[in-house]
Amino acid sequence: MSSVLYDAQGPRAKRRNILYTVLFLVAAAAVVWWVYDGLDSKHQLDWVKWKPFFTSPQPWETYIWPGLENTLKAAFYALLIALPLGALFGIGRLSDHRWVRIPAGVVVEFFRAIPVLILMIIANAVYSEYTDISTDTRPLYAVITGLVLYNASVLAEIVRTGIETLPRGQTDAAKAIGMRKGQIMVFVLLPQAVTAMLPAIVSQLVVIVKDTALGGAMMTFPELLASVRPMSANYGANTIACFTVIALIYIALNFSLTSFASWLERRLRQRKKSGGKGGAPTTAGEPVLLMDSNEN
Repeated sequence: MSSVLYDAQGPRAKRRNILYTVLFLVAAAAVVWWVYDGLDSKHQLDWVKWKPFFTSPQPWETYIWPGLENTLKAAFYALLIALPLGALFGIGRLSDHRWVRIPAGVVVEFFRAIPVLILMIIANAVYSEYTDISTDTRPLYAVITGLVLYNASVLAEIVRTGIETLPRGQTDAAKAIGMRKGQIMVFVLLPQAVTAMLPAIVSQLVVIVKDTALGGAMMTFPELLASVRPMSANYGANTIACFTVIALIYIALNFSLTSFASWLERRLRQRKKSGGKGGAPTTAGEPVLLMDSNEN
C-alpha cells in the first residue's frame, strides 16, 4: 500500500532492508563485544571497582552529593538570573524604539557568539583582579556569570521568536479594546508565548546543567563531573565505574526536567483551551486570551 510520503516496498526492497538490518545488528554486536572485551581485559568491569557505590555511603556523601549540590546550585542561580534578563532583552529586540532595539540586539548577538567557557574564564579573571571574592567561592561566581551571559542571550532569542509566532490578530484585538503596548506585552502576548517557549526554555536549562561541567574542567569548580577524578583515585582507579554512575545521574536529572516540562506544557494548553477560548470568563490574575479577528 502506497503512502503520501513514500511508495510501498517491493519484494526486492524488503529483502534488501532485511539484509541491511541483519548487517547492522551484527556490526552493533561486534562493537559491543569489542568494548566489553577491552574493559574486561583491563579489569574495569570487576566487582571490586563497582562495589563502593552499592555497599558504602562514603563515595556518595564525600564526592557525588556535594558535586551534585554545586551543579544544581550553579544551574539554579544561572537560570534565575538569565530567564528574566533574557526576557527583558528579548522584549527589547521587539521594541519600536531604535535606541532600545539596536543596543539590545548588539548585546544579545555579542554574548551569543562567544563560547560560554571563554565567558567563564574572563569572569574568573575579572573577579580575581577587581573583587575581594575568596578563591573558594570565585569559581562558583565565574561559572554562574558565564552561564548567565551566554544563556540570557539565547533565551532572549527564544522569547523574541515565541512572541513573533503569535497570530497578529492578538495584538490587533488588544489595540481595539484600548490596551497600551506594555499591557499588550504583559497581559496578552507573554502569557500565550510561554506555552510555545516552554520546551525550548527547558532544553536550555538542560544545557545549563551540563555546561556547569566546564567550570569543573577549567576552574576547579567542584561540580558533579569534577568529582570523578578524586573519587577514582580514592577507589582504585575505577574510572569507568565513576563515569557511568555520574552519567546515569545526569540522565536521570535531565530526563526529570524534560518530563516535568512536558507535563507543565500539557497543563498550560489544557487551561488555555478550557479557560480562554471564545470569550469564556477568566478568574482574576489569569492571562486574557483574545480571539483572533479571523476566527468566527
